[in-house]
Amino acid sequence: MSIVGVDIGGTFTDLVAFRDGAVVTSKTLTVPADPTRGIADALKRADCDLAALHELIHGSTIAINTVLERKGAKAALVTTQGMRDVYAIGRGNRPDAFNLFFHRPRPLVPRELTFELAERMNAAGEILVPLNEAAVAALAEPLIAAKIEAVAVCFLHAYANPAHEVLAGAVLRRLLPKVFVTLSHEILREFREYERTSTTVLNAFVGPRVSRYLDRLEDFAKTSQFRGQIGIMRSNGGTMSVGEARRAPVAMMESGPVAGMIGAGRVATLLGIERAIGFDMGGTTAKASLIAGGVPPIEEGYVIGDAFSGQPMQLPVVDIVEVGAGGGSIAWCDQLGGLHVGPVSAGSDPGPACYGRGGEKPTVTDADLMLGRLNEARFLGGHMQLDRQRAEAALGELGRQLGLDAVATARGIATIVDSAMSLAVRAVSIKRGIDPRETTLIAFGGAGPLHAVGIAREISIPQVIIPKLPSAFSALGMLMAEWRQDFVRTLVGELGRVDADLAAATFAELRAAGEAALARDRLDGGRFNFAADLRYRGQEHTIPIAVATARDLTSATAGTRARFDALHDQRYGHAAPDQSIEIVNLRLVVTVPRMQDTIGRWLSQPWRQEGAAAEQFRPVVFGDAAHPITARILWRPHLATGCEIVGPALIEEANSTTLIWPGDLARIDSMGNIIVSLRKDEDQE
Repeated sequence: MSIVGVDIGGTFTDLVAFRDGAVVTSKTLTVPADPTRGIADALKRADCDLAALHELIHGSTIAINTVLERKGAKAALVTTQGMRDVYAIGRGNRPDAFNLFFHRPRPLVPRELTFELAERMNAAGEILVPLNEAAVAALAEPLIAAKIEAVAVCFLHAYANPAHEVLAGAVLRRLLPKVFVTLSHEILREFREYERTSTTVLNAFVGPRVSRYLDRLEDFAKTSQFRGQIGIMRSNGGTMSVGEARRAPVAMMESGPVAGMIGAGRVATLLGIERAIGFDMGGTTAKASLIAGGVPPIEEGYVIGDAFSGQPMQLPVVDIVEVGAGGGSIAWCDQLGGLHVGPVSAGSDPGPACYGRGGEKPTVTDADLMLGRLNEARFLGGHMQLDRQRAEAALGELGRQLGLDAVATARGIATIVDSAMSLAVRAVSIKRGIDPRETTLIAFGGAGPLHAVGIAREISIPQVIIPKLPSAFSALGMLMAEWRQDFVRTLVGELGRVDADLAAATFAELRAAGEAALARDRLDGGRFNFAADLRYRGQEHTIPIAVATARDLTSATAGTRARFDALHDQRYGHAAPDQSIEIVNLRLVVTVPRMQDTIGRWLSQPWRQEGAAAEQFRPVVFGDAAHPITARILWRPHLATGCEIVGPALIEEANSTTLIWPGDLARIDSMGNIIVSLRKDEDQE
């Protein structure tokens, strides 16, 4: 089977293809005006004929960027009478208590575009006030007058019975055929009115833009005579069909970054690492995720943007912390003379100053080039020549505001960006009770290997691993992603006392939904895994516990209780076996394996040295900007298994560079990974 994974980032488009038992890669600049051009360029550079491939897996940042930039559709919200302000009010807590400038999440739909309809279900799904079809039809005129592009429908208790939403959706779709209509029960069937409303609005907000993008993708595939299947990466680490992505684009929010964490988990498993931190630094952002037992954690709640004031999304998402720090992040000086880096990025157009494409502002890439850490002749595998003079000019202009020369400014930029990214690594380790000294950093992304050791030194991580193909590692991870669909139904009751018929019916409903999803995408061999969200009575938050049948919640509950008590003790340090346990939700995850075993075998293949070449040397700035150190320059394909390199050194490859600090030891293991062991002393001259 021939398959290709394409990851479109804010700066670069990465491609990894598996064909005829071999892996081929390429990397090109992203074309913001038409990302499919970047795909075409990457396919051409990799000498891949799309028509000869069986499957295309694709990840993109279009959905999350639409929200962060607030460039989505003009949307309206339709809700139950009396519930108009639920979305604007949000939660009553103040999570950032000491921030004088704190503000609640700003709604993507203003109050004047929120409409109420007289209807009511109770929490059991029983109709109290029927919905009037004529009242729904009457909304068409004001929606047209307001030039609405998308409508979100979220009725109270629609998770229990979606009949009114189904009726409203049918009427609106008939009267407004060009408007993107999304219904809350089509996205998730779970209680929590505010989060469910926010998730539905997010889906409507990004829907039109994502739909247009998917149309271009399908047109490109058709023009290229591609007859295989297109899979879109989901935020939960699985894939979905284009049709599902068009219906629920909110599931694409972390489409690209999660794939790299899947690959990092596989590397951790191959190397027997129980606890690792996946670190991905690209051109626009840096991401980190804690990986335990080879599996990135999945959270049921997520916030897009700032943790306190961002947009809540109640869908399963691989737990990733992201910061606006990448190779293209722009350095700038505030009014008080302070140096900052990001979050604004130069992207691919015009890009960093050293790209020679019109960019004039200094970026992290310009700083790395100025510090001697990048080889201007080998960037993008030699397909792009970096311009050191332009980088020096941009850094010099900023340096004049700071009273520093270009090299000292570059050193300051590198220090600040490493500190910023270390905060993301801290957020998935120290802030969650994990000692980073007991973890291993697995670094990838175009700029990840260049900055990983510096970040590890910042927070005392003793070991860094650079896997094969680090620059295109997220695209490689896409080839290992399973097809995955998540389903949830709210089921409230006491463990052991919940209504047996209701529990059995909920299991049956979820199974039917999973089977329908498999049939819709013409798949078979799906794996069905059920779990129940449980909590001690009186608690707010839940823990998902694996269950197999309704009996695990009704009559044969001893195993379920034991698993919950044990996991609660592991997570919170205590358990209460004598307390009653409450069921909140029932979940189903349906998966279909793809090529994770095949790509896993490729990752574990013995490393083969490709020729040999004489070492090079050049001055590189590590600590003191005024005193660069002569470092060894090595070409990664030329290094043999077991080879050991003591820093200072740079290990270059086609699309990435690994920086080895003075005194640190790098070793090439039997699978070709670079294992960097940091020296224990604190001298970092």
